[in-house]
Parts: sequence; structure tokens; C-alpha cells
Amino acid sequence: MTTLTPYEAIGGEQAIRSLVDRFYFYMDILPEAQGIRAMHQPSLASARDKLFKFMSGWLGGPNLYMEEFGHPMLRARHFPFAIGEAERDQWMLCMNKALAEMIMDPQMRTHMQAALQHLATHMINQETERLP
Repeated sequence: MTTLTPYEAIGGEQAIRSLVDRFYFYMDILPEAQGIRAMHQPSLASARDKLFKFMSGWLGGPNLYMEEFGHPMLRARHFPFAIGEAERDQWMLCMNKALAEMIMDPQMRTHMQAALQHLATHMINQETERLP
């Protein structure tokens, strides 16, 4: 019995390109995502390329990101940006909308959403102010 990687199970390169394109589409148009959109360059081409390459390897496909840039070191690479719960939630809003458009097994979608939520939470580098 052959077990498919998540990369293969969701449709490989074409599916990941579509997911990343839709993710950035939502980041670009949703008023609720203005905070994270403002953290990006006016052109999303470089971010789109890097996220595609990262997602490829992260999902078990070709390690395109590592081949070009080395280990992702996600927290270190994102440290110049103030990321709190609001930014994480904006990122996840865009990703969840993009995932909802993908044709895939519902269990795979749920697993990906949980894994990406965990990853996005790991990127938080700012304390959230707590009211007394």
C-alpha cells in the first residue's frame, strides 16, 4: 500500500500554486486582512513565490524553499515584523478562505488547517495587551 504525501493528496504543484494564489488574493482584497497586507511589499510576487516553495516542501513535495534559501527558520525570518494574535488571525482568515476553495478530502483540509494554525501561532512575537 502506497501512502500519498499531503502534497500528492491535494494535487501537487498545481494545487499548491492555486492555494497560494487564492491566499494572496484574499490578503489583497479583504479589509479584515489590511494589517498583514501592509507588512508586505506592494507587489506580492516575491512573497507568493516563497510561500509556494515553502508549502511544497512542508507538504512533502520538492524542498524548493530549502534548495534556494536554506532552512526556513520561520520565526527568525519573520522577526522583523510585529506579529501578534491579530496578525495570526488575519493570516489564518486568508488561508482558511483559500483552503475552503480547494478540492480535497475534508479530513486533509481539517488537518492542514490545524497544522497551519499551529504554525501561525508559532510566528507570534508580540505580547497581546491584557486588560486588567
